[in-house]
Amino acid sequence: MNFQFNQFNLFNDVVETARKEMIEAGYQQLQTPEEVTAALDKKGTTLVMVNSVCGCAGGIARPAAAFAPKGERAPDQLVTVFAGQDKDATEKARSYFTGYPPSSPSFALMKDGEIQMMVERHEIEGSDPMEVVNKLREAFQKYCS
Repeated sequence: MNFQFNQFNLFNDVVETARKEMIEAGYQQLQTPEEVTAALDKKGTTLVMVNSVCGCAGGIARPAAAFAPKGERAPDQLVTVFAGQDKDATEKARSYFTGYPPSSPSFALMKDGEIQMMVERHEIEGSDPMEVVNKLREAFQKYCS
């Protein structure tokens, strides 16, 4: 019983650390479907980071998420949903990603509520963070003013 309790606490610590990393990087955490709708229906550009507790999220996606918006162009809004944690919010965000299967971690660049491009898990896994940063910045150049 004590071992299971410690595993639970460890998992919660990992989740909280992952959330904190995104908040410190300037992302608004969306935890309800209503928050997702309010954020993604805004005019302008929005980068959505679908966060997760996997190794490629911690070692590649979150560092890329923190660094990519620091270039010459960036989205108007940075938001994050947490797959496996805030399930309803994640499902609502994914409903905007038409044409793309569920993927976490991942990034979606939205403009005026419409998906413009997506960086899916298979494009993150096995990459280095700067490869992901470069993909995102190419999209920022194209879609962000």
